[in-house]
Amino acid sequence: MMSSLIVPLIVCGGSGTRLWPASRASRPKQFLPLFGDLSTFQETVRRVSDVSLFGRPVIVTNQDHRFLVADQLLAVGIEADILLEPEARDSGPAIAAGTAYIVQRNGAETPVLSLAADHRVRDVEGFRAACVAARHGAEMNAIVTFGVAPDHPATGYGYIEVGEPLTEGVLHVQRFVEKPDAETATRYVREGYLWNSGNFLYQAGKFLSEYAEREPRTVEAVKEAVAKAKVDLGFIRLDAAAFGHADKRSVDYAVMEKTKVAAVVPASFDWSDVGSWSAVRELSPQDEAGNARLGEGVFVNARNNLVSTERPVVCVVGLDDLAVIATGDAVLVARRDDAAGIKALVEKLKQKHNKLTQEHLQSFRPWGSYQSLDLGSRHQVKRIMVKPGGQLSLQKHHHRSEHWIVVRGVATVTINANVKTLHENESIYIPLGATHRLENPGKIDLELIEVQTGSYFGEDDIIRLEDVYNRAAS
Repeated sequence: MMSSLIVPLIVCGGSGTRLWPASRASRPKQFLPLFGDLSTFQETVRRVSDVSLFGRPVIVTNQDHRFLVADQLLAVGIEADILLEPEARDSGPAIAAGTAYIVQRNGAETPVLSLAADHRVRDVEGFRAACVAARHGAEMNAIVTFGVAPDHPATGYGYIEVGEPLTEGVLHVQRFVEKPDAETATRYVREGYLWNSGNFLYQAGKFLSEYAEREPRTVEAVKEAVAKAKVDLGFIRLDAAAFGHADKRSVDYAVMEKTKVAAVVPASFDWSDVGSWSAVRELSPQDEAGNARLGEGVFVNARNNLVSTERPVVCVVGLDDLAVIATGDAVLVARRDDAAGIKALVEKLKQKHNKLTQEHLQSFRPWGSYQSLDLGSRHQVKRIMVKPGGQLSLQKHHHRSEHWIVVRGVATVTINANVKTLHENESIYIPLGATHRLENPGKIDLELIEVQTGSYFGEDDIIRLEDVYNRAAS
């Protein structure tokens, strides 16, 4: 008999290139507040926070996003176990590793709810009701996916042909089919096929045995990676050598398209994978002409557009069906529904402007964040925010000196052997080559302006000597 509580397994992979320039490698779409104050990752963990139904979540993410995940969990008051993948091996090994960890922590009969971190569901009660139905299917040794009734013949989703009932609210899967062309998609909708949401509920041990029947090397690799995992600052680091033996494969290809025990719950709740700017518009409040705005947008004789802007006011006149996305360092103007074209654009940008695909102007660190305000040949200006209790590494630079001016809060500054406390409107100079550290001993965020002067401003000119976040060179 399975455990009564369902354990959420939330996978935070993917770079979200179709939502460039807002989504980039350093902070992809699942961590962006696209629909209010919360990211889709935060919405996902809150959706499975009912302790009468769900147990302690397991999050699978990568090294670069570990502190971002921890901060966003803290912001919504939810605790979880965070597993770090040594490298991206697609969704199959990520889900298998998380499931193997749950077997180790909770037992092989535990019901596991595998969720993507970047999907949006607004009908939380409907979602939870579907989870209860799916758990009944999992109790019958099925691997249950959630199928969504199509409201249009989309070519960007896989489809599910449903079979006979398995139990109340759960049907056998006749077959999974790949993303179709428009004519085939229209036929699928007419014949009652469902969209494949890519979320699953299953008994942990059953999923691993089905996976191992087809790819035993991958399952052995992830089990070994879990068994040899190390705890680092509260994160669980999967063993890199073992995990590297897992075959790079999607969970659909590795398991779902091949297993004989697949089942589906036809979901009554709303669902979107937020796979395009068109989807963002559809999920956002709109004016009477169908225009949506995230930030300051003005529309005249324009219909069905989306404007998303961080800084400038964006005005659209006499144009329809566009996405206009403005960040501090890039502007995108595209047909709202051309997600494939935006993905191709990102690949082209990688050739000459790769930094625009990887980093935001605002960069997040475990101690807070910084944002570049101005960059010249001999100077750079940054705005730095340090969280209460946060501290930068003890470091030095070979190519630049720095001035720090406190705008808000209190700073403790170490320069060589000297320690000084700075308050608002006070400043200090850090000479080139000096060993230094910045800390926030206060109860509110520390904000300061940093002015760098020198010949080189790359992040690789940070020579870390000590670091509480384990980033210093050994």
